[in-house]
Amino acid sequence: MSQSEEPKTFDATSQDLPIPKIKTLLRLLSYLKPYWWALLLTVVGFAINAATEIWIAKLLQYITDAINQNDRSKQAWFPALIIMLFFVRGVGSFLGNYFSALVSRNLVYELRVQVFNKLLRLPSSFYLANPAGTISSKLIFDVEQVTAASTDSMKTLLRDGLTVVALIGFLLYTNWRLTLILFLVLPPILWLVNFASKRYLKLSKGIQETMGGVSHITNEVISGYQVVKNYGGQAYESQRFDAVSKKNLRQGMKVVVTNSINTPAVQLLMAMAMSVVVWLALRPSVIDSITAGEFISYIAAAGLLSKPVRSLTDVNQKLQRGIAAGESIFALLDEPEENDTGTQSPSLSGDIKLDNVSLVYPDKTVALTDFNLDVRAGETVALVGRSGAGKSSLVNLLTRTLSTTSGQITIDGVPIEDITLESLRAQIAMVNQQVVLFNTTVFNNIAYGSLANKSQAEVEAAAKDAFAHEFIMQMPNGYQSHIGAEGLQLSGGQRQRLSIARALLKDAPILILDEATSALDNESEFYIQKALDNVMQDRTTLVIAHRLTTIESADRIAVLDAGQIVEIGTHAELMEKKGYYAQMYARDFDI
Repeated sequence: MSQSEEPKTFDATSQDLPIPKIKTLLRLLSYLKPYWWALLLTVVGFAINAATEIWIAKLLQYITDAINQNDRSKQAWFPALIIMLFFVRGVGSFLGNYFSALVSRNLVYELRVQVFNKLLRLPSSFYLANPAGTISSKLIFDVEQVTAASTDSMKTLLRDGLTVVALIGFLLYTNWRLTLILFLVLPPILWLVNFASKRYLKLSKGIQETMGGVSHITNEVISGYQVVKNYGGQAYESQRFDAVSKKNLRQGMKVVVTNSINTPAVQLLMAMAMSVVVWLALRPSVIDSITAGEFISYIAAAGLLSKPVRSLTDVNQKLQRGIAAGESIFALLDEPEENDTGTQSPSLSGDIKLDNVSLVYPDKTVALTDFNLDVRAGETVALVGRSGAGKSSLVNLLTRTLSTTSGQITIDGVPIEDITLESLRAQIAMVNQQVVLFNTTVFNNIAYGSLANKSQAEVEAAAKDAFAHEFIMQMPNGYQSHIGAEGLQLSGGQRQRLSIARALLKDAPILILDEATSALDNESEFYIQKALDNVMQDRTTLVIAHRLTTIESADRIAVLDAGQIVEIGTHAELMEKKGYYAQMYARDFDI
C-alpha cells in the first residue's frame, strides 16, 4: 500500500445501510461446503423431528377414536406408542442439534484463524488507521455473531421450517379448504418480517461499533494501568467506559423492542387465522363429516404451528445480526495485504543508499524531504535530532514497514522494492525503544520466530553478550521461566536486555538500534554499550540516539531536522563546526 493511499477504517455507522445482502450470506454459506455430510445428517435429524409433530397429531386422533369406540386393544398400545414417539423424536433432535453445532463451531474456528492470519499480513497503515480494540472485537465478537447468520439460523430454518411444512402438509391432506384460510395472513407476516429485517441490520451494525469501543477502552486501560493509577484516571476511564457501554445497552434494547413487537404481532395474525379455522371447523356442515379424533388431530396440528412459526420469526434477528457481522469480517478479509514486490533474495553486506527519498503520510504530514544518505557496509551511523525530525520514519522505510513517496533506497545496489520482504527483514536486526515481549518463556522470547531453531548454547551466548544471563539464571526456572504478559514481571532494564539478546542472536548484517540503552541503569548501560560495540563490528549499524553521549564513537553522526540532514560528520568534526550538534551537546540536550 503506497503512502498516497488513504488507509480504510471500519465504519459501522453508515447511513446507507443495505437490506440483507444475499452475497454476504452466500459467502458465509460457502464455508460450510466441507461439512456437507454433517449438514445432511442435520437435515435427516430435523426431518425426523418434524415428522414426529405429525405423529403427535395422529396419536391424539388414535387415542380419541380408541376411547370413543371403547377399543381396549388399541388402548393397550398407548404407553408403547408414546415412548416410541418420544424416543424417535429424541434421536432426531440429537442428530440435528449435534451436527449443526459441529458445523457452527468449526465455522467459528476457521473464520477466527483466517482473520488472525490476515492480521499478520496487513500493512502498518491498517493498524495506524484502526484502534486495537476495534480490530480485536472483530476477532472475538464479530466472528461469533457470524455463526448466527449461517449455522444457528440454518438450524432454526431446518428444524422449524421442516416442521411447518410437515404440519401444513398434514392440514392440507386432512382438510385443504380450511387450511387455505391460514395462508391469508401470509402477506402481512412477510411485510412485518421485511420491516424487522431492515431494523435488525441497522441496529446490529450499531452494536458492533459499540462493542469495538468497549474493547478499545478496555485494552487501553489494561495496557496503561500504571498511568491510570498514577494520574488518578480511574474516574475518567470509568466515565468513558460507562458512556460506550450505555450506547451498547441502548442498541441492544432497541433490538429487544423490535423483537418484542414483531413476534407478538406475527402470533396475533396466526391466532386470528386459527380462530377463523376453529370457528368454521365447529360448523355442523364440517364437524358432522369427521370423527372426533380427526377433529382433535386437525386442531392439534394447527395449534402446533404456533411455536415453529414464532421461531422462524425470531430467526430473522439472528440472521440480520450475523449478516452485519459477516460484512464486517469480509471487509477485513478483503483489505489489501502488505505489498511484496520483491523477487530477489540476495545475501546483503549492508551498503545502504538513500537517493532523494521523500515520505508523506496519508494525513499529509511530511516526514522526509529529498533525503540523501550513503552508509557503507560495516559503518556505524548515528541519527540524532528532535522528535519528529524523521529518524523513526527512516528506519521504517528501510524495513519496508512504510513505502517511499518518491526517491529510491538501495542496499548493495539492489532497489529495496526488488528484495523480498522475508529476505530483507531476515537480514535486519532491530532493538526498539518500546520493548515488545511475549507471554512465554525467556528462551522463546530470545529465540523468537525464525530464531526458534537456535540451540540452548547459542541463546545463552547471546544473553551473556547482552548481560542478561545473570538475572535469567536467578529466575525460578532459568531460561524456561515465564515472564508474564508483555514481560511486566521484569524490570525495564531486564526487558531491554532480552530484546538486545534477541537482536544479537539474529546475527544480521544490518543492525538498527532505536535508543537501545534507554531503559537501563548506568551500570547496565556501560556493560551493554561494550557488548554493542563488539557486535557492531563488521555490521552496518544505524543508531537512533537521544542521549548524545552514547554515540560519540560512531563513524558518522547525521543530524536531522524537518526531514533532512543538516549536519553530518564524526563527533569531533561536528563539535568543531559549533553548529546544531555542538549546541545540543553543550546543553546535554535530551532529544
